[in-house]
Amino acid sequence: MKPVYAYFLQRLNKFLGKVKLDGREAFVFIPNPGRMEELLIEGAEVVLIPKNSPNRKTRFDLVGVKHGSTWVSIDSRMPNRFFEDAVKHSILPDFKGVDVAKSEFRFASSRFDFLLEDPEHHYLVEVKSCTLVRDGVAMFPDAPTTRGVRHVRELIEVAKNHGTLKPNSTKRLLAAIVFVIQRDDAEYFMPNYEMHPEFGEVLKEAYHGGVKVVAYRTRFDPQSLRLIYLDQLPIKF
Repeated sequence: MKPVYAYFLQRLNKFLGKVKLDGREAFVFIPNPGRMEELLIEGAEVVLIPKNSPNRKTRFDLVGVKHGSTWVSIDSRMPNRFFEDAVKHSILPDFKGVDVAKSEFRFASSRFDFLLEDPEHHYLVEVKSCTLVRDGVAMFPDAPTTRGVRHVRELIEVAKNHGTLKPNSTKRLLAAIVFVIQRDDAEYFMPNYEMHPEFGEVLKEAYHGGVKVVAYRTRFDPQSLRLIYLDQLPIKF
C-alpha cells in the first residue's frame, strides 16, 4: 500500500476532513474521534492511505500528520494492531512469553481489547491511543472519555478480586492498561488532568491498585505506515 501525501485544510466533523491533494481539494476519512486540535491545523502535511471501496464516500484515510519535525500516527486503529503484533513477537518487555488468546474479549459489562495468556495467568488488556504531546509530556485523553473511566474501574475490580477467568481455571486473572504513544517526541507519560480530571484520578487508583499501567513510545514511519517500538516511558501523576 503506497502512501499519498497532501496538506490538511479543514476538519468538517469527527470523521471527515478536507485536504489539498495535487492542487485539488479532496475529502478524507479521519479514523480518530479525538480532538487533535494541535495536530489537524490548516497547512499541516498529512499522509493518506488510498481506499477504493465502492461503498465509501471518501477515497482516502488520513492516518498521519507532520507536527514540526515529528510524524504522528493519528489512526486510532493502529495501536491495537501494533500491540498484537508486538506481543506475538515478544517485543514488549512486560509481555514476553505471553500469547494473544482473543481480541475484543467481553468480560463483565464491557468489551476489552485483548485477552492474553501465559502458563500461569490470563490478562485483560485495554489499549489506548495517545497522540497528544506537550513539552515532552505524552498525555491521555485529549477529549473526555466516560468509556475510558468505566474500563479502568472494571480493571481495578479485576485486580482487587485476584480471581480467575473461569471457576475451574487455575490461571490468575490480571489487568493491564497500555498507552501506545504514536510519536517519538515524548519523554514521559501522565494523564491529562486538565481535560478529564476523573480519568486521571481513576488511572492513579489503578496504578497503585494492582493494575499494570504501561506507556510505550513508538516512531511512526509514514513510508511503511507502521509504528516502530522504541521504549517504555516513565509514568507520572
